[in-house]
Amino acid sequence: MPASMHVEHQSEDQTFYLTAHGYEGELAYSRPAGGVVDFQHTFVDEHLRGKGAAEALARAGLDWARAEGLRVRTGCPYMRKFVEQHQEYQELLDPNAPETEAVD
Repeated sequence: MPASMHVEHQSEDQTFYLTAHGYEGELAYSRPAGGVVDFQHTFVDEHLRGKGAAEALARAGLDWARAEGLRVRTGCPYMRKFVEQHQEYQELLDPNAPETEAVD
């Protein structure tokens, strides 16, 4: 993550917030079952797109899930694609997750 980006986890909001250069991004999640986190929505301000902000949020969320011993569901298409492309996170996937539509 670039040094100018800061990610903060607000568990009461079930959201990871990113700030950089006055712009924001977020990764929202839910807890649909015990021991499970579902990353549902990723947003990054257009000024931060293509600069690693979404990746920083994804890694922060997935690293937190790993540290907490949680299984991961990827309701968010970005998160689904990110995990597919980063093998180091695939073991976190919840084998009992409901089927999701393919990413275009």
